[in-house]
Amino acid sequence: MSHHVHVCDDEPHIVLAVSLKFSKAGFRVTTDNNGQSAWESILRDPPQLVVTDLQMPHLDGLGLIKNIRSHPDLKDIPVILLTAKGYELDEEELRVENGVQQVLCKPFSPRELISIANSLLEAAVTH
Repeated sequence: MSHHVHVCDDEPHIVLAVSLKFSKAGFRVTTDNNGQSAWESILRDPPQLVVTDLQMPHLDGLGLIKNIRSHPDLKDIPVILLTAKGYELDEEELRVENGVQQVLCKPFSPRELISIANSLLEAAVTH
């Protein structure tokens, strides 16, 4: 069975690159370019993993994560947050306050992203 990942970023080239990498790794991929449409899509077809950008129109990455964490059926979905390099974030606060499993700064290695995704999904299965 393939894992389902939802990728959300307002930069089309990132969505394309990440989607292709996940597809080649055997994942089923759904995508959106803003947090609000991603939230609606996640409600309709819950993924096993969410990869989202921080800064997006309509609903930012933190808003999307807060929606996921507040929904009883979705609250345990692992989330990887993508952010522009140099954007100062308190990663510990993101993990504790928002339940973000991993923060990746752009530019990031797609291979590293797949590796992190697989680790998070394996950990989710064993808990």
